[in-house]
Amino acid sequence: MTNGFVRVAAATPFVKIANIDANVSEIITIAEKLEAHGVEIAVFPELCITGYTCADLFHSSLLLAKAAEGIETLLMWSRSHKIHLIVGAPVVMDGGIANCAIFLHDGEKETVVKSYLPEYNEFYERRWFVPSSKEQKAVFESHDIRIGIEICEDLWVPVPPSSYQAMQGADIIFNLSASDDTIGKYHYTKTLICQQSARCICGYVYASAGKGESSTDLVFSPKTLIAENGTLLQANDRWNPEEKFIIADIDVEALRRDRFHNTSFSECMRRHDITQSLAPLPTGVDFNYELQGRTIQQRPFVPADDNLRDERCTEIVNIQTTGLATRLSAINCSKIVIGISGGLDSTLALLVAARTFDRMKLDRKGIIGVTMPGFGTTDRTYDNAVKLMHELGISVREISIAPAVLQHFSDIGHTTDVHDVTYENSQARERTQIIMDIANAENGIVLGTGDLSELALGWATYNGDHMSMYGINVGVPKTLVRYLVHWFAVRTENEGLNKTLLDIIDTPISPELTPAAKDGTILQKTEDLVGPYDLHDFFLYYTLRYGFSSKRIFYLAKSAFKEEFDDTIVLKWLKIFFRRFFSQQFKRSCLPDGPKVGSVCLSPRGDWRMPSDASSALWLKELDEISLS
Repeated sequence: MTNGFVRVAAATPFVKIANIDANVSEIITIAEKLEAHGVEIAVFPELCITGYTCADLFHSSLLLAKAAEGIETLLMWSRSHKIHLIVGAPVVMDGGIANCAIFLHDGEKETVVKSYLPEYNEFYERRWFVPSSKEQKAVFESHDIRIGIEICEDLWVPVPPSSYQAMQGADIIFNLSASDDTIGKYHYTKTLICQQSARCICGYVYASAGKGESSTDLVFSPKTLIAENGTLLQANDRWNPEEKFIIADIDVEALRRDRFHNTSFSECMRRHDITQSLAPLPTGVDFNYELQGRTIQQRPFVPADDNLRDERCTEIVNIQTTGLATRLSAINCSKIVIGISGGLDSTLALLVAARTFDRMKLDRKGIIGVTMPGFGTTDRTYDNAVKLMHELGISVREISIAPAVLQHFSDIGHTTDVHDVTYENSQARERTQIIMDIANAENGIVLGTGDLSELALGWATYNGDHMSMYGINVGVPKTLVRYLVHWFAVRTENEGLNKTLLDIIDTPISPELTPAAKDGTILQKTEDLVGPYDLHDFFLYYTLRYGFSSKRIFYLAKSAFKEEFDDTIVLKWLKIFFRRFFSQQFKRSCLPDGPKVGSVCLSPRGDWRMPSDASSALWLKELDEISLS
């Protein structure tokens, strides 16, 4: 194990039916290649030492004796190799023959008997084998973790052995299989494996027999799959005869975190009288360790697949729309006030509001959009704000905040020449006061526009844009807002609205609280000041979703962004993230209501309860210990 990851493999050797010497030689050849790749645990198919399709040859004493010799050969080989192997073989025991998985490690072996024997094709396994007749040990120690082993049909029953193995502490389940090919079966198998890895919060490594198996009545294509907590990490091209194995690093640290965070998992253990004590995982971080078989996504909140991303956006918009409709119905309200800046967040809030009014059959004129130009407002954002409101057919108001803010500066003895936090926050609070008072006058509510990323960093003016009657974007990270606005853009038949939305998407993110350049371009760019949102959303995801240490988050970010950011840049912004995340908790402790849309949320009433005076010292100290030389 390195950095909480265990490198595993699923392999499919070319078997020669009943030729044990050839099969053992092939297994060793593949195992040596896998060990050269740093693989720690590898699984091979069911009965791979003899071949699954030996049929009545399984009754041959010669075959069985030779199979036992083959196991001993592999056992001897394992004494001088660090890789642990799981292979399939027939074993004589309890007055019969058992279909077994043999776990070979450091010159020792463990045997697991197949629990369930199928009888729905011509391979009537009960003709040759006896199932396990009693409780058996199927959880073993391997490379600082626990593994579970089940065989083919065991996965297909209502309560698979792997369910108990996971509750007994198995971090990764290995399945030796021999599954023939029929229409639709492969898709079902993939779904089943992903689902079981999610239910058990585990890694699942599957190797099915194929190459060399008899095609007398059935076809066996080699199938190798590696899944982790519901996600398929790797799958082979089962029709490519050249592929012999797949490799992936499984994140055991993430799995264990999810298990203790998921109280239903431990409750299920208690109901089955299962207790376990696991040794803590190694805490060191090797920053030079290159991950294999998995991609660390730069934007964990944004699905890389276009279809899945579109599906995710559809669901988020529906969650937001339903949440807002429920709130309006509950308080019998048909008026909404939104401050429209021409930026992404307020645009998304307005689009959701319009969709909600349409669903509730309310007149869009009940949505009051207010653009409030100030000292830093540019023509581009102002024009987009006005166009957006007119294209959506809402009520439009324009109120300059400059006179009121200048009066306020005079009242408190401030000057327009000093562009400090007072200069900026006075504008933000004036805008909030305006829309709050309009909402009072119109018997409506203020719809907040701030997003999840801004809340994490505290990038909001306390009692300014920080406050509203309902925060529609509180569950949406900044990296996802752009895609949600694009989701609306490609669906509208209004060419003017489409053009405006696309330009808003291309506009630099800015609070526009300090004057623009002489040519009208935006000078105050948020990501120049607080850091790239790609990085901050990455840090936020792994801090909240998994509770990883700051060193491990740096390691993951280093892997994900190695082509985009120098390590010094990643480390700089990670330190700033933790400083801001801790120091700005007081703003999150009094958040308005708003809908959660994903696995990460910062509501003090739900997902994140943290004292406002917690210290970031532990996290920053870890980062200070990192040497980049």
